Amino acid sequence: MADQENNKKGQIWAFLITGIVILISLLYYKANIYYMYLVAYMWFGFAYGMMLQYGRFCFASASRDLFAAGVPRMAVGILVALIFFSLIQATLASTNMSTFHPAPFGIHTLISGMIFGVGMVLAGGCASGSLYKIGEGNGTSFLAAFFGLCIGQAVFVDVKWFNFLIPQKWVDSALAKGLPADKMTSSFDTYLAGYVWNQPTLQMSHTKAISDAFPGALKYFVGDSLLNALIPATVLLIVIYWVWIRKGFMKKRAKQKGGATGFGDELAGLWNMITASKRTTLMGVLIGIVAGLHIFVMKGLQIKFGVGNFGQLLTRMGHTGDVSIRGTVFDPGYWYITSQEGQLGAWILEKFGWNMRDNIFFGINNGLPEPWRNPALWMSLGIIFGAMAMARLNNEFKFKLPKGELIAWGLIGGLLMGWGSRPALGCNIGAFFIRVAGGDPSGWLYGIGMVGGAFIGVKFFNWWSERKMAKEMEAF
Repeated sequence: MADQENNKKGQIWAFLITGIVILISLLYYKANIYYMYLVAYMWFGFAYGMMLQYGRFCFASASRDLFAAGVPRMAVGILVALIFFSLIQATLASTNMSTFHPAPFGIHTLISGMIFGVGMVLAGGCASGSLYKIGEGNGTSFLAAFFGLCIGQAVFVDVKWFNFLIPQKWVDSALAKGLPADKMTSSFDTYLAGYVWNQPTLQMSHTKAISDAFPGALKYFVGDSLLNALIPATVLLIVIYWVWIRKGFMKKRAKQKGGATGFGDELAGLWNMITASKRTTLMGVLIGIVAGLHIFVMKGLQIKFGVGNFGQLLTRMGHTGDVSIRGTVFDPGYWYITSQEGQLGAWILEKFGWNMRDNIFFGINNGLPEPWRNPALWMSLGIIFGAMAMARLNNEFKFKLPKGELIAWGLIGGLLMGWGSRPALGCNIGAFFIRVAGGDPSGWLYGIGMVGGAFIGVKFFNWWSERKMAKEMEAF
């Protein structure tokens, strides 16, 4: 009886949350048809939130479960999502309906990924994982997202604290670009203009070797999907199976057959690993499909309104204070996290008198729109709403205030995630998942760093736990 009552309450809450999102959508539609661009972001965020929560999708969990417990469920789900998304992304690119663009390739991507990887393990959730866990009522994730991804990230791009790390050649290169002096005030500005913008961008389908060998649409399927995503992801699935699953599965298989095993049994073991958690695998497939549909819809809206960036629509509506000096706002055109959180942090800091527009990140590239006119921020809010609705349906919502060490881990981990996302211009979603599926090898570089950082984070937690337990036993 109690379970039925809880289920009914959960359903009511889920319908209420969904109704609020519908109401917000209708209010925006009534205000101006251009806001449908923003509403589309919000609803895709809502869909991501529901899927992330239902499948328990989190890159931090994937690394922690694999390294600490030898459980590959989440890592497998992420690779499945990557495979499906890459195929859809190649289809969109071949029909000129993609909004994807590669990022500068360099060692900075690897280093940034490592910093982010440590941070997501300490915080107990990656950038996307932290948002859906906020929707579940997790206070530690809120600390990580608000003080790390929002405030910490905004401060990071607007201070001179790191000038001692900047080589003179970066300073010279940045000054040579002739950027407005009032928008070149931070260490991050010099890093961007003097180093990152000088690095090459690489998309497999656009390389001479691939485009010459596979002309037309085929280059996207071969270069971006097959070579950059499908083959590496499949190899990783095989490695995970071989290291963590094969021994136990083949032992059990041999016992069942009462004899020797063969190649067919190996394939059965690999398939069993992939389908071991139907919930996670199904969500991996759906996430890949929805991420592709998201790109298709945003590209369609750009065509419909005759723009390439939401900043142009804001300008048409008279909100010129929201956009950068280029007339743009942060509008990736696909699933992305961290930049919009940084914008929210900067907006808050501006209310306390901190000028956050005197830099490249906000002043030149991304603008600083009011939160209610920030399309990507509504995507993040949509993730929280969607996760909250799904958590209510599953009776998994529980408000949990962080206590003791969790406060420290949330703050430190969040700051490391914020600082680890900015130098690479993205996080576990924008710098890894999206880039790999889009044919950008720098995504794998970020992924290697992220997994390496997660490994360090897991080892640190093991050491900390053992040290704490030893002290408690000594005191006892």
